[in-house]
Amino acid sequence: MALRDEVSAALKDAMKAGDKKKLGTLRLMQAAIKDKDINSRTDGHDSALTPDTGIVELFARMVKQRQDSIAAYEQGGRPELAQNERDEITVIQSFMPKQMSEDEAKAAIAVIIKAISASGIKDMGKVMAELKLRHSGQIDMAKAGGIVKSLLG
Repeated sequence: MALRDEVSAALKDAMKAGDKKKLGTLRLMQAAIKDKDINSRTDGHDSALTPDTGIVELFARMVKQRQDSIAAYEQGGRPELAQNERDEITVIQSFMPKQMSEDEAKAAIAVIIKAISASGIKDMGKVMAELKLRHSGQIDMAKAGGIVKSLLG
């Protein structure tokens, strides 16, 4: 089942179960997907989000936004709002692939470096592009950049 369909099915289930928190998050997710579809069409692209990879990237951005909000809420002394953001992250991440541990990420990056015969920092862009292609949504790309630098440097 496509990720879009999974979100729609989960939305229906949350409605039936009366789970208002989950329902709200799922509606936000669905709205973000539709918004991205509309923006891609108005930018001159023929198709909506590419199958699941584009949606996973969108969800990863949503998680990152919520993590930033958590930090701001905790700094501002609003733990109840931070908890709401954590709850939303849990729902969003349930539709994303399992995140790789740091050791798994290092192993995956090492395989890519060997596969494309990367020899130094100048090849970092190639490695990152291939990493994004193969493991989108499974690795935090900000952390991956540091790992790639350490392995290439």
